[in-house]
Amino acid sequence: MKSALVMAAALGLALTPLLSPAPAEAKGCLKGALVGGVAGHMAHHGVLGAIGGCVVGHHMANEKSKQEGEAAAQNPHPSASSPAPQ
Repeated sequence: MKSALVMAAALGLALTPLLSPAPAEAKGCLKGALVGGVAGHMAHHGVLGAIGGCVVGHHMANEKSKQEGEAAAQNPHPSASSPAPQ
């Protein structure tokens, strides 16, 4: 009974992204899910490891993107229209 409920919930969560009309950005999720799935498999919790790895990988990719954006804003490239000093 309990396992049927868990399976139904897992299936519902797995199919939810298919019903979403907006495209998903999976930056970091696939790599994190792979690593988390392998680590979770070693602890006999592969699915939980994959889900956790996806969440962590996505968060890390967002942080990296944010840091790259801040670095680009602080160090702008010289414009091509201004002449180079001689």
